[in-house]
This record gives sequence, structure tokens and C-alpha cells, in this order.
Amino acid sequence: MSDNVFHATDADFTQQVLESDVPVLVDFWAPWCGPCRMIAPSLDQLATEYAGKAKVVKVDIDQNQATALKYHVRSIPMLLMFKNGQVQATQVGAVGKPQLAQLIDQVL
Repeated sequence: MSDNVFHATDADFTQQVLESDVPVLVDFWAPWCGPCRMIAPSLDQLATEYAGKAKVVKVDIDQNQATALKYHVRSIPMLLMFKNGQVQATQVGAVGKPQLAQLIDQVL
């Protein structure tokens, strides 16, 4: 796992994501989710490539149900792109690294 991938909880989601001074790609995931594990290496690479310009934050929906409920997470992986505390883009389901990079690029 990349040192550039952050893990947010219900308690620190506001600080880590909503108050971030750079755009944030949030990955709602769970350890038992195969597609979530499948996209993890791409997210690690993107976290490193975009370090300083955007950040990648993972939220384990089993451990942080309040945040998952707030953002209506019904299917995982679900990725939300935040900028200035607002959701700018959504991707549900596993996609390749180019599509994940496009999510970030559209808000930079």
C-alpha cells in the first residue's frame, strides 16, 4: 500500500476530505470486496502520481457506516471526487487506472 493513500474514519472524514486544500478521490470499499481489492494497486499508483495535487482517501464502509450512509453508498467500490468539500464526480464499480485518473483530472 502506498504511503500516499490515507484512511479516513467517521471521526476524521471532515478534516481529511471536506476540509482538504486539494481535491480528494474517496474510495468507499471493504476488505471482503473483490473488485475493491482489484482497483487498489491503481489507486496506490495514482496517489503517488498526484501527490501534492490531489489525494486518495479510503473509507472502509464496514468500520465507518455513518459516512457510507451519508453519501448513499449502496454498491462498492464507489469512488467520489471531492473539491472544496463538494462531490464533483462519482464512479461506481471497478474501472481501470485511466478512468480513475480521468476522475481526478476533471476537477484539477
